[in-house]
Amino acid sequence: MAQLHVELVAVEDKVWSGDASMVVARTTEGEIGILPGHAPLLGQLADPGTVRIKTDSGDRAYTVHGGFVSVTEDGVSILAEIAEPVDAQGH
Repeated sequence: MAQLHVELVAVEDKVWSGDASMVVARTTEGEIGILPGHAPLLGQLADPGTVRIKTDSGDRAYTVHGGFVSVTEDGVSILAEIAEPVDAQGH
């Protein structure tokens, strides 16, 4: 299965980096789903917003404050001022 290389970076440090099958992010224009092969994109993250990263080993969710999501042929970069893990319930 095709994978995306994803990097989630906050101002202070790299929060998460790895391969994922899908990324879902809430932007100021609405929620977007990013799959492998997605067209290049630059979007402003909603503040506060949520980023969900779907991986083979399970889903990860983060609350983000400020920042941008960038999709290129190399993968997905999420640059946030603050990124905090969301406690998974029911998974």
